[in-house]
Amino acid sequence: PAVRDVLAGVRRSLGVAPAQVAPAVIGEIRRMVAHLPDTVAGKRDRALILSGFAGALRRSELVALEFADLERRDEGYLVRIRRSKGDQEAAGQTVALPFGHDPETCPVTAIEAWLEAAEINDGPLFRPVNRGDHATGRPLSPQSVALIVKRAAEAAGLDPDRYSGHSLR
Repeated sequence: PAVRDVLAGVRRSLGVAPAQVAPAVIGEIRRMVAHLPDTVAGKRDRALILSGFAGALRRSELVALEFADLERRDEGYLVRIRRSKGDQEAAGQTVALPFGHDPETCPVTAIEAWLEAAEINDGPLFRPVNRGDHATGRPLSPQSVALIVKRAAEAAGLDPDRYSGHSLR
């Protein structure tokens, strides 16, 4: 207890600011997705990064998305977020993902390419891809989102230590 009290006093004096990651801006997002391979996993990563960026979604919100949460409209998608960090009572909210001007960075186009490549028509939206480049049936973990963003940043020549899943917000 005495050591715990001393450490608490040190934290109060020095602060415990969390390590900040760089927010990704559109130029960096373009670089990240431009370097993704044209594979099932690459299509998933493109859809995940562009959806997270366009919708300012948390990694926990991205991995919780289900196919049924997507509502296709003429303008793009309406995405139902069932629960988030700021919505502990699970009232839910709807986020719009509109078509982008550039097909290379359009979240709607990316989602549709991912759904077609992975043959998804129900269940989790973002899933792991096995070594045979086939989507599995389970959802990605929140940690996977961070690893995908870091891997895309590194492939784009950016410092991966500066980015995480939170960079998409």
